[in-house]
Amino acid sequence: MRLSKISANFMLAISAFCFCFANDAFAQSGPLKIDITTGVIEPLPLAAPGFIAENAESAQFAEALSSVVVADLVGTQLFREIPKEAHISAVTNIDSPPQYIDWKAINAEILIIGSVLLDEDNSLEVKFRLFDVRAERPLGDGVRFKAESGVWRRIAHKVADAVYSRVTGETGFFDTRVAFISESGPKNDRTKRLAIMDYDGANLRYLTRGDEIVIAPRFSPDESQLIFTSYETGFPRVLLINIETGGIRPLVDLQADEMAFAPRFSSDGRKVIFSLTRSGNTDIYETDIDTRVTRRLTESAAIDTAPSYGEDGNWIAFESDRNGTQQLYIKNLAGGEARRISQGEGRYGTPVWSPRGDYVAFTNQRAGRFHIGVMRLDGSEERLLSSSFLDEGPTWAPNGRVLMFFRETPGEFGGPELYSVDLTGRNLRKVVIPLLASDTPGNRFASDPAWGPLRN
Repeated sequence: MRLSKISANFMLAISAFCFCFANDAFAQSGPLKIDITTGVIEPLPLAAPGFIAENAESAQFAEALSSVVVADLVGTQLFREIPKEAHISAVTNIDSPPQYIDWKAINAEILIIGSVLLDEDNSLEVKFRLFDVRAERPLGDGVRFKAESGVWRRIAHKVADAVYSRVTGETGFFDTRVAFISESGPKNDRTKRLAIMDYDGANLRYLTRGDEIVIAPRFSPDESQLIFTSYETGFPRVLLINIETGGIRPLVDLQADEMAFAPRFSSDGRKVIFSLTRSGNTDIYETDIDTRVTRRLTESAAIDTAPSYGEDGNWIAFESDRNGTQQLYIKNLAGGEARRISQGEGRYGTPVWSPRGDYVAFTNQRAGRFHIGVMRLDGSEERLLSSSFLDEGPTWAPNGRVLMFFRETPGEFGGPELYSVDLTGRNLRKVVIPLLASDTPGNRFASDPAWGPLRN
């Protein structure tokens, strides 16, 4: 078996390797392509025999890893799992060629096989291979990950990302985290805590205690920090928190009559764009994190807020009422006037530039309903992806193909919950966030999601 290193930066403890086989029948091939940009997609039948446990100690990890991989893929609605009871072949050796005729007999299109070994040093070695059953060939080389057993879920997400990428041609989004505001307590006296979790709700962790109101967290590009708005002093100000150490510091120093809010990092992580109310007027400003030099980007008697950098950092999108109603604008930071891009009905807010640079996501209010939508940078191809009593706060997955937002339900016991939806408006799903053992009983809600980058 020939090994070639493809990555060595996975929490400093994980390395990934391609492994190839001497048999020419197992040469690398191109991806089995699913076009995920269309509105109607027939899920691809997926066969996923449980990962093989190489020793008794790895059995629990083998089952858990396989379950997470399948949950990731099936959750996109691009794949559907063929029940294991229907399988004809049993996979006992990852190095053996699959019996394609048996997988064709149950109408499988792709086949995932894997193995797990728990070493004496408590590290996991996970291998997987992907096959195009109809073409009777592998989809790419096999891959091996090795890491401490405590991060087994990340390995599973890495496997799912690789499968997703090879089948769709798009970058995966499973090995990511989401920051959000965890809310608890009665509707008129909510405790709000800054929280972080895996994209699927696992590994929940609180970063603040709930002593003050916090809103709108955003990741730094290297995922080491979050920036958010705090009302600790009674007025909004922008704070930075180190995710690992918990250390907090202000972005800028404010005068007594000033308020700062709605921050976002630039793509290189060196600057932050935000709204600043100064002398009674709200405009967009930008601050260099290291030098703390701040410059004003918009000058208008209107309220300019909710800024978002474009993909290359040379443009921004923001919302403004400069034409009388809340609408979306884009502006080149090199100069020139802001240009309105929203042309539909109602009010538009919270623009977020896609990481692919092709769309702007937004919140729209019309006819008594709230919607999450997307449009091209010139305002064309506007598409509403959701509709409810109150949908707000869109955030992009790092591949630019899925959005997350929060939906508020009305009534005394109503509150915000997180949902995701893909770019075509398909697969609207509630994000389930489990309670921690330390959580007190009562209503649990979540708002203001921020999808982090794909992890290394």
